Amino acid sequence: MREILKKLRKYEIQIRKAINSQMQGDYRSIFKGSGLEFDDVRAYQYGDDVRTIDWNVSAKGHGTFVKTFKEDKEQTVFFMVDVSASEEIGSPGQQKLDIGKEVCGVLALAAAKESSQVGMVCFSDQREAYIKPSKGVKKAYEIISRIFALKPKSTKTDINDALIFTLKSIKKRAVIFIISDFIDEGYHANLKAMAKKHDLIVIQISDKRETLLPKLGIIPVYDKENKKMVYVNTSAGSFRSKLIDTYVNQKNALETLCKKHQINYLSIDTNDEYIPQLIKLFKIRNKSLKSV
Repeated sequence: MREILKKLRKYEIQIRKAINSQMQGDYRSIFKGSGLEFDDVRAYQYGDDVRTIDWNVSAKGHGTFVKTFKEDKEQTVFFMVDVSASEEIGSPGQQKLDIGKEVCGVLALAAAKESSQVGMVCFSDQREAYIKPSKGVKKAYEIISRIFALKPKSTKTDINDALIFTLKSIKKRAVIFIISDFIDEGYHANLKAMAKKHDLIVIQISDKRETLLPKLGIIPVYDKENKKMVYVNTSAGSFRSKLIDTYVNQKNALETLCKKHQINYLSIDTNDEYIPQLIKLFKIRNKSLKSV
């Protein structure tokens, strides 16, 4: 655990330094985004983000107005982390699950040091761990300790159930990170509901092994989620094509959904250096409300 904490502290400092060096004016929080607290409205100016237009006020016929925001001193940053068996793909220490835990840990530290309330739910097809949001760096360390010590009781996945739990638990608008491989179905409706209520960031973690299987002929493959052995012909063109098509279609559908509903989306491969990608994400988030 000592080495993990050392690594996460190093990464958290890198993120904060990189983002702070790029900030201008009142951009004080690396988590600044559409999750800020509503303040007032003002007349639309060229270059304003159209997503901030207040259509109710504008509809009165006195011009176009945009919403302005101020930083919420009690902003909540909440993490939803998939710990199901499908996350256990990748090299030792570099599995999807490992990367997901690290991303959650480093962002929890960064959020706590920005004086945000931080909380977390780990899920499979049930709630595996829950930490109610509160302030303080100690809370971030509690999240890190809990997630790295966690041994899930279930192997299956139910993203929709986790979304429902979070929607019921987090009442006030918050910044919510969902960290998962999103290998599941039936969750799109509640993902859209989450995006309407909260400032949502989707982080999809993948591994090349999911689509680049070696041609080994007919081999037994253990399905971790369903706990059973199945035989597949890894050399068959139809099998390989279906595998790739399913993966690509699911990924594209998620990306399209996120783009349509103003959800920040980030894809991370287990072999990627994810810190530069997180830094880029935060730069985009800060830039998106530059005109506010």
